[in-house]
Amino acid sequence: MVVSEGLLKWIMRLYPPLLFQRIWVVKFNSGYRGVQVRIRKSFLNNNYNNTIFGGTLFSAADPFYPLLFHQIFSRKGYKLMVWSKSATIRYAKPAATNLSFSINLTDNDIAHAEHVLNTEGKFIRSFPIDIYNKDGEICVSLMNEIYVRNLNFIDTTI
Repeated sequence: MVVSEGLLKWIMRLYPPLLFQRIWVVKFNSGYRGVQVRIRKSFLNNNYNNTIFGGTLFSAADPFYPLLFHQIFSRKGYKLMVWSKSATIRYAKPAATNLSFSINLTDNDIAHAEHVLNTEGKFIRSFPIDIYNKDGEICVSLMNEIYVRNLNFIDTTI
């Protein structure tokens, strides 16, 4: 489903798994070239050590690369299946304050993905996400492996 950046921002803000973990989409960039996300520290996502629960941090990062790729290529007329295939997460320091992160896709990222979708039918690549505290320090680093399949691809090498 193709939707505007503003509408998807509000859908994601009100989506219960994100809303109740205090994950807030600040903005989708024009053309879905990126997203800015904030994670508010709250009693709803505090762990035993009075820091943000690790599952909240992972949940904040998980959906956004697939959403960006899906919206970009759906707007180009592709029929796709997109998801996060795998992820690794490294906790660098306790998440004791509000956090934020930004994701940005370059023209090269998109052109490469489109080339692979048109020649191989599926695109798999890992993308980094660093999540920062209010002092600009990295609390969490993730590598999110994205899987994008072009459902209209016909393999002519068979």
